[in-house]
Amino acid sequence: MAIDAGERSRVTSRAARWSRLPHALAGTALVAGVGYRLLLLLTNTPPTNSDEATMGLAALHIGQGQEFPIWFYGQAYMGTLEAYLAAPLIALTGPSTLALRLPTLALYAVFALLAWRLTLRLTGDHWYALLVTALLAFGSDRIVKNQLIAGGGYPEMNAAGMALALLAYDLAAGRPRRRLVRWTGWGFLAGLMVWVDPLVLPYVIGTGVVLVAFRWRELTGRAGALLGVGALVGAAPLLLDSLVTGRSPLTAVLAASGAGQSASWAERLSGALVLGPALGMGFCSPGACAGWQLWWSAALPLLLLAAAVIAWRQLRGYRQSAPAPDGSRPLANAITAALSLALVAAAVATLASYATSSAAGRTPVESSRYLSCLLISVPVLLWPVWRVARQRSPGLPGLARAAAIGVLAGTLGTAAVATGAALATVPSYRAAEAQHAELVATLRTLDVRHVYGGYWTCNRLIFASAEEIACAVVNDDLGPGHNRYPAYRRAVDAAASPAWIAPDGSPLAARLDAQVRADALTLRHIPGWRLYLPHR
Repeated sequence: MAIDAGERSRVTSRAARWSRLPHALAGTALVAGVGYRLLLLLTNTPPTNSDEATMGLAALHIGQGQEFPIWFYGQAYMGTLEAYLAAPLIALTGPSTLALRLPTLALYAVFALLAWRLTLRLTGDHWYALLVTALLAFGSDRIVKNQLIAGGGYPEMNAAGMALALLAYDLAAGRPRRRLVRWTGWGFLAGLMVWVDPLVLPYVIGTGVVLVAFRWRELTGRAGALLGVGALVGAAPLLLDSLVTGRSPLTAVLAASGAGQSASWAERLSGALVLGPALGMGFCSPGACAGWQLWWSAALPLLLLAAAVIAWRQLRGYRQSAPAPDGSRPLANAITAALSLALVAAAVATLASYATSSAAGRTPVESSRYLSCLLISVPVLLWPVWRVARQRSPGLPGLARAAAIGVLAGTLGTAAVATGAALATVPSYRAAEAQHAELVATLRTLDVRHVYGGYWTCNRLIFASAEEIACAVVNDDLGPGHNRYPAYRRAVDAAASPAWIAPDGSPLAARLDAQVRADALTLRHIPGWRLYLPHR
């Protein structure tokens, strides 16, 4: 029976709406991910700390034109890009954690959007791109800390890494528009990340290899020159510092990694391969992983292997295929395979690098942040499982398809549970922030402007008070601690009668309580804090 024009139009309209549906849902997931993180920021979650406040102080100094630091205060590595991004906001509104984090929220939005676009480039599957976007919209405690806390490097690395991969694909595929701009942009981002944080270097190198493999002739001309200029501009702060001071950032990074410090290989491998992936990629509750949540760490090597095998076979198929009559062969499949292999190799290199550091064995919970770049590889990690889950071939065992569907459901479900656990921490974090605000207000009321405190107290207090209060770091034995900005230490040492601050129940508070019993200090209680005032 013939179909009339009206029915054909309705069928076409339904097909068009269906084809647009995954795009609309992906946009909804992206907005939800941004909205969730904005809600956290407005409720003082995740909690700030003195490292983030150190970046905030750098932003404050930049906004005032006081100084323009290249490195995170107190060390010769990890660039201060976050401080420069936040400086205009802090100059406009004054010091606040929200002003410091709004640029990091924007970086998350860029990361999620680019992940969606890269997934479409690599797979062409709009529904799979929706899955990736939805997964990246979730945010466990560790994930939102990596993405939102302006503590140096982590928020910008994933956005830049995803941009490098997307630019590499478009350039390798020969997309004609704005090629020289794209070459320059790739070089600039690569150089910028060399300055900001070396953790993303496996992705810089991997995507760079793809460019060389497919566009080496173009790189011998203007494209290569502009890429080089872009890289020099991006890395200019690092290069300038090295020329002026003679310092090597690589030496500082290797020293900070603690590769030679005490931690057994069993401890390192346990941290890097068992606890690290599940915690660092967003499948665990705050600060811990239940046994069942560790399933992701067991699945990750299999996913990496499957993605590598599929990409390698696809690349071999391209190389063995017969060329067209004009001698050419379509590059799209080969580029997809090569870039997928690069992302897999970068993930493996990231895991291997983490395993060699003592942090993987000594502090695996906190140092799992070093694996944050693994999220850049998510578009290729789940693709093999998605393919199996969507196939309805008679030759495909039903058990394999059921297992693939189980992996996808488990991935989303575990991430959702971890996100719920992160939301459950909001009340306690808000209460802690309120206590800190009361501490600052009390010090101002008492006209206390110089204090000694622990590392995790000082710079946070200085930033929250807009430098009205100077704080010098002391260790638990009351000896000098790690003062990232020596001027504060000098100001407190020169003060006539500085006070002391310690969190309730801390070893420093116990040591200072002895001074109170000896009648050397007067104790004043503030919720969550103990303020020790000298006799006047």
